[in-house]
Amino acid sequence: MSAGKKNRAYPWGHDRRFNAYSNYFRNLYGARVQKVSIDAGFSCPNRDGTKGTGGCTYCLNDAFNPSYCVPTKSVTKQIEEGIEFHKWRYSEAVSYLAYFQAFSNTYAPLDKLKELYEEALNFPGVVGLIIGTRPDCVDEEKLAYIKELSQRCYVAVEYGIESCYNKTLRRINRGHSFEDAVRAVERTSELGINTGAHFIFGLPGESREEMMNQVDLISSLPVKTVKFHQLQIIKGTLMEKEFRKKPEDFKLFSWEEYLDFFITFLEKLNPEIVVERFTGEAPPRFLTGEGWGKKRTDQIVSLIEKRLEELDTWQGKKYVLNNMK
Repeated sequence: MSAGKKNRAYPWGHDRRFNAYSNYFRNLYGARVQKVSIDAGFSCPNRDGTKGTGGCTYCLNDAFNPSYCVPTKSVTKQIEEGIEFHKWRYSEAVSYLAYFQAFSNTYAPLDKLKELYEEALNFPGVVGLIIGTRPDCVDEEKLAYIKELSQRCYVAVEYGIESCYNKTLRRINRGHSFEDAVRAVERTSELGINTGAHFIFGLPGESREEMMNQVDLISSLPVKTVKFHQLQIIKGTLMEKEFRKKPEDFKLFSWEEYLDFFITFLEKLNPEIVVERFTGEAPPRFLTGEGWGKKRTDQIVSLIEKRLEELDTWQGKKYVLNNMK
């Protein structure tokens, strides 16, 4: 690599070719901050009959919940075990974020949310909260409390949006529209709360072109962070049944296809958005099909960064051009 490429100044202030989540927190805290997942026993409105039953067709929480995440354990116990769980891999972490991950973590009365969130914040070394939820599970009262929390520690609300297309959201039984998601994201951001979003590439019925065309909509959202996952067909889900009946409706990415697709997408993505994840990683025992072999998330990040270097490209390289069309 030439000295010019090595020393290029990117808008996010470090020399990686994308606006990386880990660097974002190093800039905030001066050291690694590790998320510790929590399953606090929440449900979802499309599971309990409020909006529907069965949940999202792709969803099986066991496929991504760490083994220590058991809702019968207290929040304190899960954080304690989670820190031990991560120590062998992330020994340099000095602070932790309590990540309320499983299901919809604002889907409870405010008093219950206060009890759980405050318990997490009282654990030594926990410097903030990440709250995963749905766009239809927040209201002004809950957001006002979260805003109050954000004035004394780091807090982020992560919304599962999954797709910008309502036809897709209906098909996967999300129970909300893209317009619902935009309203929730905009209101959360207006209140000064760090706002995140999650999207899945490869959902049934979407062409590669449709997936790529989401980049302008995502770039325009007032989000601080974003996660991208490739679709994985998880055993035991409603989507697995659909996949076995109509496999022709699914355009699952091979690794090489996804690498090419994602780099093109990343080039068009707003460089101000912090990218937390490129891909999802479920244990092989949960997957229908072979997946991408034994590639781990850290290996995938390295491979993507290597390809970005080979192509001398980076997040947002074509963002301005893309928005001038």
